[in-house]
Amino acid sequence: MIELRNLSKSFRSGRGRKHIARNLSIVFPTGCSVALLGRNGSGKSTLLQMIAGNMRPDSGQIISKGQVSFPVGFSGSFHRDLTGAQNTRFIARIYGVDTDELLRFVEDFAGLGGHFNMPVRLYSSGMRSRLAFGISMGIKFDTYLVDEITAVGDQAFREKSSAMFKDRMRNSNAIVVTHSMKDVRRLCNAGAVLENGRLRYFDDVEEAIDFHLGNMRT
Repeated sequence: MIELRNLSKSFRSGRGRKHIARNLSIVFPTGCSVALLGRNGSGKSTLLQMIAGNMRPDSGQIISKGQVSFPVGFSGSFHRDLTGAQNTRFIARIYGVDTDELLRFVEDFAGLGGHFNMPVRLYSSGMRSRLAFGISMGIKFDTYLVDEITAVGDQAFREKSSAMFKDRMRNSNAIVVTHSMKDVRRLCNAGAVLENGRLRYFDDVEEAIDFHLGNMRT
């Protein structure tokens, strides 16, 4: 369960303040995979970063029960001069999981070959994403935060990633950001739509999709 309590966040922009969250109060319930929908630039990824604890809100609280993942596919926290293997070990220690077990999982799943033992600064953006996704899937979180799961890697890796994600959802919750309504229907059973700093929650994912598409048409 994740609760947003009176959450507010905004940034300065050339057109005044850009509001990501305007006093939001909402509960993402246990046992759900929730699609987080909204226009480009509405602040979906920023909201995920706040839920993950990587960004502070201007005011309000985020209350969570259980262990929440970093945004799946997010690679910004890697140490560039450490190898993929060394970064994996470091993250394993942070989350208190078996380092050798996670290392074996990521090496096999990410499919980086010899690059796994090379510095991350030499990786392409796709390779960093594969490493990040492999690490996040190798740790069994209570809630996964996912930002464009299908954008990671080539077609074969995307299919493998989606299958692994669905397997993890048997025992975990998720908040999923994606522009693919096909993925929303395949991965989620509820939805929330972010529009002008307001967040509307739907128990039925099809109602969320209809509301979002209606916003897009206006």
